[in-house]
Amino acid sequence: MTPLYSVIFLTLFAGLAMPLGALIAHFERIRPEWLETELMHGVTAFGGGALLSAIALVLVPEGVQHFVPWSAALLFLLGGTTFMCLDIQLSKSQTSMSQLVAMLADFIPESLALGAAFALGTINGVLLATLIAMQNLPEGFNAFRELKASSHYRPSTIILCFVLLALCGPIAGVVAHVWLAEWPAVVSGIMLFASGGILYAVFQDIAPQVTLEKRWAPPMGAVMGFALGLVGYMLVQ
Repeated sequence: MTPLYSVIFLTLFAGLAMPLGALIAHFERIRPEWLETELMHGVTAFGGGALLSAIALVLVPEGVQHFVPWSAALLFLLGGTTFMCLDIQLSKSQTSMSQLVAMLADFIPESLALGAAFALGTINGVLLATLIAMQNLPEGFNAFRELKASSHYRPSTIILCFVLLALCGPIAGVVAHVWLAEWPAVVSGIMLFASGGILYAVFQDIAPQVTLEKRWAPPMGAVMGFALGLVGYMLVQ
């Protein structure tokens, strides 16, 4: 498989985890209710752990290679600030589409990084795609439930929107693969920028939804998500 086709396949694989998560949320019925609630919080924590593993094991280690400490920190902070401003605007708009925009805010920078870095051969594309998919699955799961509860859209319409979102990954990956592979420093910058934004999202949106009063199992989902990322990282080294 040529590198270009690999980028298309891997970004599509990672993106389709979003509608898969939505499908699971649509058909999932667990009783009693307390167990269903605890599972939802555990799934959210698992996605947060996967995001942290992508930041710590892939994006930041690769991103800092072409920058001095101060410029790397500046790009990282810029990513966090940008995601914060986007979060503020989405909060003000109060539209059901804000969930979809929030997922794209994570997925597109990651797909750009995957497409360009895969061309450069600087990272293991399968590992990064797997980590992105691990993040997108619980995001799709939770976003579907929130959209279904806060909007009038039919479940099939929501899932179709998630499928269309998944197609944005290959588009971003191909653009990066074709035009950004010549500038490895730009690729590293995208990784750092995305890392800062994703870390903001973890502690703003994901971590606060994990805890349940007098329930200790859900936070272990974060540990399990990071551990799975760690295993994948060590297997490809």
